[in-house]
Amino acid sequence: MLDTLLARIQQKHRTIKFPDGPPPELPDRFMGRPVINSKDCPSGCARCVELCPTQAITQSEGFGLDLGACLFCAECTRVCPRQNIHFTKDYCMAVRRRDDLRINDVRRFQHATALDQCLKRLFGRSLKLRQVSAGGCNACEADTNVLGTVGWDLGRFGIQFVASPRHADGLLITGPVTENMRMALLKTYAAVPEPKIVIAVGACAISGGPYKDHEEVHNGACDLLPVDLLIPGCPPHPLTILDGLLRLIGRIET
Repeated sequence: MLDTLLARIQQKHRTIKFPDGPPPELPDRFMGRPVINSKDCPSGCARCVELCPTQAITQSEGFGLDLGACLFCAECTRVCPRQNIHFTKDYCMAVRRRDDLRINDVRRFQHATALDQCLKRLFGRSLKLRQVSAGGCNACEADTNVLGTVGWDLGRFGIQFVASPRHADGLLITGPVTENMRMALLKTYAAVPEPKIVIAVGACAISGGPYKDHEEVHNGACDLLPVDLLIPGCPPHPLTILDGLLRLIGRIET
């Protein structure tokens, strides 16, 4: 017991002071929300469009990028001769609507807003989520699980993961929703009592990711269920997931 207490004293306070304090220092390799400057693109250049593995970059209706399909591989930045696409350190990427993930150099990025007053009253201080891995590779699942560790302590915000959908207020979905998981996902959703919310985490859950249009994949949860919060990334950083969850319950409003 004394050894445990001594170790605890030596370790001191290890939970990050977020969102009230400064965010943790992100590594140099971290890639946040991309920024596009298409005004300087050479005429006829489509290197980034041709190279993108998920067709996230398009030029059909003006140069744009679908953040919900982006894998953050950064290959587009390497082939662009003028560096008109670059990834910032902005980890705040969660949105409420699918269309808000389609960005360009004209539209202002719309951060996720809080639930309406009725749902915010219900879930703002106590939100229980059932996590469903709908065929994921376990990357998004791992970064979601990190939020339960002492460094992040998701429970201090009243947000917890539960084992049974009947004890949940909503679902947190990862993975592209394979055919084998489609019925399981729908049954889990049906078991959650009303009112309920749905959160899609990662490119796979939003658009199918690298598995998009495969015959055994349903391109994420957006066409199967009403999604209330979309958190892009491959996988999204735990800070990106936490920021999105706190915006949804009204703890972050800027």
